[in-house]
Amino acid sequence: MASETSEMELPFNDDAQLTKCMRIRVQSLQQKNAKPQEGEMLLRANQFVYRLDFSKQKLKFLWWKVHLKTPGKVTITGTSQHWTPDLTNLMTRQLLEPSAVFSKKDAKDPVECNEADAQEFGERIAELAKIRKVMYFVFTFSDGTDPSAIKCSIGLRG
Repeated sequence: MASETSEMELPFNDDAQLTKCMRIRVQSLQQKNAKPQEGEMLLRANQFVYRLDFSKQKLKFLWWKVHLKTPGKVTITGTSQHWTPDLTNLMTRQLLEPSAVFSKKDAKDPVECNEADAQEFGERIAELAKIRKVMYFVFTFSDGTDPSAIKCSIGLRG
C-alpha cells in the first residue's frame, strides 16, 4: 500500500491571547518592581507570538512564503518543545537557532532572506512537527514594519 503524500501550506497565525498574557507578565513585573526569572525572555513591544498547527506529524520542509506590504524586517524565532505557554514563562534557552530573518528595503523590492538560515529553520520546524501538534514562534518586527504588514506561511510535504 503506497503512502499518500501531499503538499500543504500552513499559515502562521497571530496568537493574540498568548501575546496579551506575555505582556501582562511584563506589566506585572514592572508594577511589583520585580526582576524576571534568570534566563526568562520578556516580550518587547515589537514582538508578537504566532503559532503553527500541524495536522500531520511526518513532514518535509519545502518553502517559505512571506509577503511584507511595507519595507522593514521581521525575525521569526521558534520555541522548543519544552515550552508550555499556558503553564510556564518563555526562557531564552528554549529559543531555536537560527532564526529566519526576512526583510524588504523598498515597497517595490522582493522580500529577501538568508537562504541557508531560512532553509535550516524550516527543516527544524518539520522535524519538531514529528512530536508536536502546535509550535509557537516569536515574531520581532523592526525597521518600520508591524504585524498588519505581514502574511507568512510555510510549505510542507506530508
